[in-house]
Amino acid sequence: MSSLVKDAAAFKSALARQDYTSWHSNPTPPQPPGDAGGEEHGEKKKKKKPKNNVVYSQPADTGTGNNVNTQLVYAVAHLKSTPNPMRLEDIAIVTNTPLITDSALLEKFKHHDRVAYDPKTDLYSYKHDYNVRSKPALLTEIQRHTRKGRGLAVRALKDSWKEAPQAIEELEKEGEVFVTRTAKDGQLRMVFYNEVKGDDQGPIEVEKEFVDLWHSLKVPNETDLLKDLASEGLQATVAEVVIPKTAPAKKKGKKTVHRQRQPKIINTHLAGIDLSKDYTPTK
Repeated sequence: MSSLVKDAAAFKSALARQDYTSWHSNPTPPQPPGDAGGEEHGEKKKKKKPKNNVVYSQPADTGTGNNVNTQLVYAVAHLKSTPNPMRLEDIAIVTNTPLITDSALLEKFKHHDRVAYDPKTDLYSYKHDYNVRSKPALLTEIQRHTRKGRGLAVRALKDSWKEAPQAIEELEKEGEVFVTRTAKDGQLRMVFYNEVKGDDQGPIEVEKEFVDLWHSLKVPNETDLLKDLASEGLQATVAEVVIPKTAPAKKKGKKTVHRQRQPKIINTHLAGIDLSKDYTPTK
């Protein structure tokens, strides 16, 4: 019993030492020892506002919209970015367009000049300028166009096959094609098939007879060149001369003098009366 009495007395003494007024006025929860400095200075930590990444100056992306032509552009653009054919349902789901429910949109999509439909597989694909999907097919396409006297633009080939530039560089190293590049940054511009290829020992050498004939040709001067062209029924090309437009000349004539127009007096009954003087009735 003596220990219980001692504990009760210690508890009562602890309650007597508590400052209840300050506890009720400022009931702050206990803090860890590291935050004791903030309590001493009375500083309160402010809650950080969540960052908002919305740019209000830019219009919000509202999706594919409600216009049929806008939805058609989204559908065709996605079909262009996909190398493999797709089902109509998959195109509608990915692009979020009503291709299945909207008959007008479906009709425009089917009759688009860049959309190809295979009734056997019921799949849709994009019509590229060149049907190229491999390095041998690319070489065949370049060879076919070179025989017609023209090369191929690398940009158009890249739109048909994204790996076309890398394949063209490999064909150039193998000596299969010739490539022209831009002067500014050296990017691939045009590609031609190499019709004169050498063997393992090196390029083919032109015979000396043809080399001598080539160097024996001389270009005549400007006067004789025009005569030689006229004798062969040809005509020199002349660049179109742009005549600068001149402002129409002003016609010379007498200068018109603006004279001050005399006001017309309407109140004729006031003629002869000086209105600047005060009126004095006559007696």
